[in-house]
Amino acid sequence: DAGEVVGIATNDVGVAKDGSPKASFERGMELRAKATLFAEGCRGSLTKEVLEKFSLAADCEPQTYGIGLKELWRVEPKNHKPGTVEHSVGWPVDNSTWGGSFLYHLDEDDDTLVACGYVVALDYTNTYLNPFQTFQQWKTHPSVRSTLEGGERLAYGARALNEGGLQCVPKLTFPGGALIGCSAGFLNVPKIKGTHTAMKSGMLAAEAAFGAISQLPDAESEAEPAGEDADEFSPPFVGPVADLSAYQASFESSWVYEELKSVRNMRPAAHMGLGMFGAFLYAGVIHYLTRGREWFTLSHGGADWSRLKPSAECTPIEYPKPDGIVSFDLLSSVALTGTNHEHDQPAHLTLKSDLVPVERNLSVYDGPEQRFCPAGVYEYIDDETSAAPRLQINAQNCIHCKTCDIKCPSQNIDWVVPEGGGGPAYSGM
Repeated sequence: DAGEVVGIATNDVGVAKDGSPKASFERGMELRAKATLFAEGCRGSLTKEVLEKFSLAADCEPQTYGIGLKELWRVEPKNHKPGTVEHSVGWPVDNSTWGGSFLYHLDEDDDTLVACGYVVALDYTNTYLNPFQTFQQWKTHPSVRSTLEGGERLAYGARALNEGGLQCVPKLTFPGGALIGCSAGFLNVPKIKGTHTAMKSGMLAAEAAFGAISQLPDAESEAEPAGEDADEFSPPFVGPVADLSAYQASFESSWVYEELKSVRNMRPAAHMGLGMFGAFLYAGVIHYLTRGREWFTLSHGGADWSRLKPSAECTPIEYPKPDGIVSFDLLSSVALTGTNHEHDQPAHLTLKSDLVPVERNLSVYDGPEQRFCPAGVYEYIDDETSAAPRLQINAQNCIHCKTCDIKCPSQNIDWVVPEGGGGPAYSGM
């Protein structure tokens, strides 16, 4: 409304694939507010809209992302070491690709749970890299296999995460609202931790909102008496929206800003020409001496999708076949997510052009969608009538990781919110 955010509107539900209302149709609701805080996590669909509408990212670098894949295991008691934390970097990715793992022995009463996972930066250049296969290969390493072998895999999931740091934090406020948490990109990459910064940003935004709303004039109803046709539930919101610009200032004077500033060069150090070795060199020498007080700020070098090389410039990667003991195939993994979507609903994985997948993504990049998706949503098949290749989208498999929205080299895929209740049903993750 008038260039301001005055709240949010929920989706209509009970809409058929062709856009017509079904018997279960219910109109969405408008939730109006004087201040709206966007806390959607990484690559939120509403956050994308406000970033573009208010040009919030005009003065920062494009966000760079990673895809994190995770499994939950119940291991044999002899292999369980409660409280043990293991991290690694590198293998099975090469030195030119940012990647690393985590393996946590959970301290749960009467259980032997282990959470493990692998994160691959989405600025990788080799179109043949497959994050899911990379994760499965990592588990075959002797130090990991010895923990998992003989155990039971309970759950699987994947989600994109922000890795850009301070260089990629956009302007945080706009008329009537603000970005907090991973919607703004507050993850501390070296710590692989963002909960603390997200919580603090929420506190700062709440304080700014409280102060701003307190300064607003009391709403005075100028509405005429309701007639017979008046909306029984007309919105109570009247008057101007809150100015949350104080949140921007409080963020820049907070420990969150200082923490992100101190590690701002850790992630882009991998682009200095030495790959991951460059990041280690920076962390072990420069950051050790300066603690982030160096006078320069390194660049990430562009958006993740723009860094993917054509297949003609890439070497195919051969991954080992799953052994069914510690490594597994994709479809059995997706089954563990419990993901489900109503089949008869408008597509939530939309293409800006139906021609781009074959004419550009397949012909130039050999169809990277079928590799970067960790749920088997995208696959190229031969059309039954023409025998020509076409992209098939298995939206039912989608686990809402947002990788396709980020890494498509043509930026042709737009992830939008499906009907409420659809998506993965993670348990214990």
